[in-house]
Parts: sequence; structure tokens; C-alpha cells
Amino acid sequence: MATDTMAPDSRPTSPRVGVDGLKIPESAKRGPLGTIEHAQQLGLEGVFFRSVLDISPTLDPGELRNVRACADDLGMYLETGLGKVNPFAIPEAPELRAVGDGNTLLGFRRMMQACAAIDCYELWSSTALFKPQFRGRWAWDRFRTDVTWDEQLVAIERFLLRLAPFARDLGIHVNLETHEEISSFELVRLVETVGPDVTGIVYDTANPLHRIEHPVWTARRVAPYVRQSHIKDAHLAHGEDGLYYQLRPCGTGVVDFAEVLPIILDANPTLNLTIENYESYDDRPRPPEKWLLEVYEEEFLAAHPDLTVQEFAAYLGLVRQYEARIAAGELPDLATYAAQPFGYGETVRYIADSADHIRDICRGRTIDG
Repeated sequence: MATDTMAPDSRPTSPRVGVDGLKIPESAKRGPLGTIEHAQQLGLEGVFFRSVLDISPTLDPGELRNVRACADDLGMYLETGLGKVNPFAIPEAPELRAVGDGNTLLGFRRMMQACAAIDCYELWSSTALFKPQFRGRWAWDRFRTDVTWDEQLVAIERFLLRLAPFARDLGIHVNLETHEEISSFELVRLVETVGPDVTGIVYDTANPLHRIEHPVWTARRVAPYVRQSHIKDAHLAHGEDGLYYQLRPCGTGVVDFAEVLPIILDANPTLNLTIENYESYDDRPRPPEKWLLEVYEEEFLAAHPDLTVQEFAAYLGLVRQYEARIAAGELPDLATYAAQPFGYGETVRYIADSADHIRDICRGRTIDG
């Protein structure tokens, strides 16, 4: 196993840079306590477990307190969340119903109470699940044929309104991720409708690229409501049938963090920045993943009614700039990068390089004054 050495010479006090609790290497083998210790050994400052059920599948108070104490003892932030809030996607996560003994609303309430008991009040959620086994638009629940996306949005809003009294009683925000299937326009409308006192946004810096959104434009839209983050970058360049998206370490993709981070941090200076890395093939063996974005297909474009010509043009300009860097040999193309090994050591390096890039920007005058 590779040596765990990536601690920087100096670490900023704010914002803190942490890591996704499921995607950090060996998380399943180490468990929540071992994962927090591992992250601290790697020089990171916090861990973000997507769901409180990833910390304790039974919401055992003792297990939850132990994880909270471990994070506190190591000076690490601890963030967590709930699960899918789309009634059409919840059946794909039966644990959300099981924890409520068959009652999904009771399950969410129990999870929210368990989070509040360990002082976690900013809780992740998302609106659907990406299906990488399907090609093109069929991979997103936005394009389901058994139920329209508009119908799903209505159901999500109604479900959040049912969760709102629980959140209000506990002082919790149910934070919706800028996930692959939902646009930032739709997220902002959901937060404003349900109420920013009980909802917020988990800003994933690369996911909105799936929805033909320019990272800087997205940041400006969501900034007032961002309460948690997933920090990641992506390759975006032309290929057969459209554009291809592939995760890359921060600073080697199309996201300009020097522009994006000041927007978000000006709105929420205490925001924790959580690196979401690509998972090690040692942990989850699979073919290298790439995502086709059919941005020139009529049906694909029609599914983005909020997209303006101006933002689409800026988005394609971003692609052209990135393709020029690839053509100049500055960055590897899709196939070259996918052919590289990606085990424990490569994943640690990915996290390290991403964290270094983010910290370098956060130390700069743009954010720190």
C-alpha cells in the first residue's frame, strides 16, 4: 500500500478542505472511524459522508457519537446527509424506507433527528441517481419515459414541503445537490418555494456541466443558497455524437476555481470545501467511465428551457479553450487518461493534487483579501 504523505506545509484556517467519505480510498474497509483518521493522515480537514446511514445503518446513537467524537478529537469537520428526495427515485434506495420501519417520512425524520443529535444541521440530499450503464441522455432520470421530469419536480417539491416542518423543528437545512440530472435554475426555484430557512444547495462544481451550464454562471445563481459543497473538475471536449465528460483532478479540467470559489465563499465564508474524487479501481473495479452529452440533439436541448443562447455560447467557448490545451499537449485526451491505472496511490494523488490546487487559490488575495 502506498505511503500516506500529502500534508501541506501550511494549512489555511478557513475555508477547510476535506474529502468525500465514500470515495476516499479504502473507505469500505476502514469504516467511518478509520476513514476520518485516514483523511486526517492525508492532511485533509474534514469528511463528508453523503448519508447518516453511511455512518450508522441503524442510526445507533453510540456509533454516531463515536464518529462525532473522533472528528472533534482530530479537529476535523463532519458533514453528512439524508438521501434522495425524489419519490420516483426513493424506491432505488430501500434503506430510506427501512429505517422508518416501512414509513419513508418517518425514516427521514429519524435520520434528521440522529443528525441533529451529533450537531450536524446541514444535510445533503439529491434528486435522482445517474445510471452510467446507459449511453447519452438515458443515463439521467431527467429523460425517463415512464414519468416526465416536470412531474418529478412537482413530486420533489411536495416531498420537501412534507419534510419542512421536521427541518424547522430541528434547525436543519435539507440541502439539494447540483446533481447531474437537475439544473441550477430548478434548484433555486425549489429552495425559494420550500423556503431557504429549511433548504439549501450542495454546490457540486462539475455536475452542472451535464446540464449545459457554465461553472461561473452557475456559481452566481446558486451562491446565496450554498451550504455544503462537492469540489471537482472535469474534462469536456468533442467526440462522437457530442461532448464527452470525464472527471479530472481540480485544476486540470474546465472549471476555473479562481473565478468560481470567490463567488461562493463571498456568499458563505464558512463553507467547507469537500473534494469529491474519482473512486479507486481497487475499491470499485469497472471500466473507465465517460459521459456523453448530446448537446447538439434537439430533444436534449429542448429539455433545458432555462438555457440562454448567451450561456450556451460561453459554455462552448469553455470547451474550445479546453480542447486547445489538449491539442497543445498540455493535458491528456479522453482515451489517454482513461488508459492510465487508477489504484490506491493514483487516487490519493488525485485528492492531493485537487486539495493543493484549491488551497493555493484560497490562499490568494482574491479570497483572503
